[in-house]
Amino acid sequence: MNEHMRLMLPGPTPIPPSAQNALGRPMINHRGPEFAELFARCMDGMRWLFQTRGDVVLLAAASGTGGLESAIANTLSPGDRVLALVAGEFGARFADMAEQFGANVTRLLVDYGQAFSPDELASQLALVPYRAVLITHNETSTAVMQPLEALTRAARRVHPDILILVDAVSSLGVVDLPVDAWDLDVVVSGSQKAFMIPPGMAAASVSQRAWEASKVATMPRYYWSFEQHKQFEGKGQTPWTPALSLMYALDESLKIMQAEGLPAIFARHETMTGMLRRGAEAMGLELVVTNEAIASRSVTAIYPPAGIAADAVRQRMQADFGLVLAGGQGKMAGKIFRIGHLGFYQPLDMLTVLAALEVTLVRMGAELHLGAGVRAAQDALLKGSVVHA
Repeated sequence: MNEHMRLMLPGPTPIPPSAQNALGRPMINHRGPEFAELFARCMDGMRWLFQTRGDVVLLAAASGTGGLESAIANTLSPGDRVLALVAGEFGARFADMAEQFGANVTRLLVDYGQAFSPDELASQLALVPYRAVLITHNETSTAVMQPLEALTRAARRVHPDILILVDAVSSLGVVDLPVDAWDLDVVVSGSQKAFMIPPGMAAASVSQRAWEASKVATMPRYYWSFEQHKQFEGKGQTPWTPALSLMYALDESLKIMQAEGLPAIFARHETMTGMLRRGAEAMGLELVVTNEAIASRSVTAIYPPAGIAADAVRQRMQADFGLVLAGGQGKMAGKIFRIGHLGFYQPLDMLTVLAALEVTLVRMGAELHLGAGVRAAQDALLKGSVVHA
């Protein structure tokens, strides 16, 4: 492994030095007072990040996928009608998961690179009495960020008490996502994204509506039981063995995020998104998402120039510059490359990756003016020309 390797992925993402160092701290008793203090700080920080006064009941050893499974298992029963919004590979996974647990799932589809219309959602919900709607806020496979607030309002107009279950694995800590203000029921995220720590921890917020649903839900759960997690939180513990090293790192990353402040965090991601998009356009590259309003602030998906393979670009970038880009997934595999920009990144990183991309494409035979992409990104940074919703 090249010690100069730099991840430019939508997860896992780079780790701040203080969080990296925290991973090596000695183990403590996870049923003792030292852990209770650590756990309380992390839970308070997570409520701040979720922008909720309600419960963040889950801080468990798992990936974000485990957290999504918890949302389904705790709130639904076999046979419940569920509408899943599928705009890419991760939306499809959320739908498949609910189906595996026995839910009666209807998939609402949209072309890759596009977002759902609130009116379209309302029309579909009016057809049958759905129990829940599954929304993948940021679809990393296509670099689309769904208009979550508008979709939620549309759903509530039709079914005021419908459960809104949200995959926010790659959006929480990137864009404004006020859980309470938007009346979201279960919102799930994962540690290896904007939390800026390694994979292995899932978090979920739970509304009062979701708590009431959990009392009658009959899908099986044990490890994922919200009730178990809530009971043990009162003791300053997790019900099962926690990912203790990740808790140390989370404590540090939350300090960094709170020092920066949510508005500044959101603005930084907005700026980096604008820099990458303007830079790619100046290089003559085609973006998967052409609508600025729904462009992901976590990852940017780009088509390579004609005659150049997307995966070959990724391989050359890693070999020549140590920059690791993501490839396409599902039906986009081999067709695009993706640049992650969530978490521990700064505008300088965008200038670096664009400069390296320009050199790489020229070496591979593309006709472009060296410096055009970097210049456009610099202009975006200087002029504040960033993506506006």
